[in-house]
Amino acid sequence: MDRLEAMRVFVTVLDEGSLSAAGRALRRSPAAITRAVAALERYLGAPLLARTTRAMRLTKAGELYATNCRRILAELADAEALVAGGRETPHGVLTLSAPPVSGQDILRPILDSFLKAHPGVSARLLLLDRPVNLVDEGVDVAMRVGDLPDSTLVAVKVGADVRRVVVGAPRYLATAPPIATPGDLAGHQIVAMDNFGVDRWVFPAGAGSPGARTVTFAPRILVNSVPAAIASSIAGLGLTRVYSYHAAEAVRRGELAIVLADDEPAPLPVHLIVQPARLPSPRVRAFLDFAAPRLRRAFAALSTGGPAGETA
Repeated sequence: MDRLEAMRVFVTVLDEGSLSAAGRALRRSPAAITRAVAALERYLGAPLLARTTRAMRLTKAGELYATNCRRILAELADAEALVAGGRETPHGVLTLSAPPVSGQDILRPILDSFLKAHPGVSARLLLLDRPVNLVDEGVDVAMRVGDLPDSTLVAVKVGADVRRVVVGAPRYLATAPPIATPGDLAGHQIVAMDNFGVDRWVFPAGAGSPGARTVTFAPRILVNSVPAAIASSIAGLGLTRVYSYHAAEAVRRGELAIVLADDEPAPLPVHLIVQPARLPSPRVRAFLDFAAPRLRRAFAALSTGGPAGETA
């Protein structure tokens, strides 16, 4: 069995959605496709596909193997392109991950422009509210907000001043108790969100406080997405805590106002990270060169209240 070719067959089956469709794409008989997948399963000692007369799905082992097959085949294609002189011709599938809001509102327009400029590249954009393991999950480039604990990552800084802000609707603030210190939040309604604290917010030390200040609360409403938190706060349900770029447009329009600006934690950086100890492929290098300056301008604009869209 040519294991590398069998891996290509397996990935084609997944991409095409069936054994017969893979056979048509590869110009092989359905029997040949079935034999290739079966040979892989025998070699691995585990089923990769669970098949019925009506459907086909990956097994747990198949999910893990598929991710690594895609990575291996992509790396092989990149190596062949480099040897063949394709260093300056980006091609293939670029897999990206980013937090949902910044990925949708900031990164995606830049990715759209990149794809228009590079017709040989296609992309997968994963909007995930969690860090990804680039190697295990087959991600080429990830955008991360916050300090990077792993010093082995290859990182390009694209923003340096993302703040964690507390915001509320002016109409809510007009009738609510005044807010001078974080402790004053105890008398307020809170729109809480999973990633920013469901029952407490932490603020840095202040005058007369030797350490960090923690404010606990029972939320008026608890949501699991940034847009929901922003919408409820605009509706007057209370104060919410988000990243500054989450609220930038609503603040610019006057729908939300920032409170406790002098008590915010230190700003956070934004990085694009790529897999460590690996020569970036032409498409990854091209994307970093294209996206980094545009992301820097986008985050800088948001920090001053400007628009977040793709910039030239």
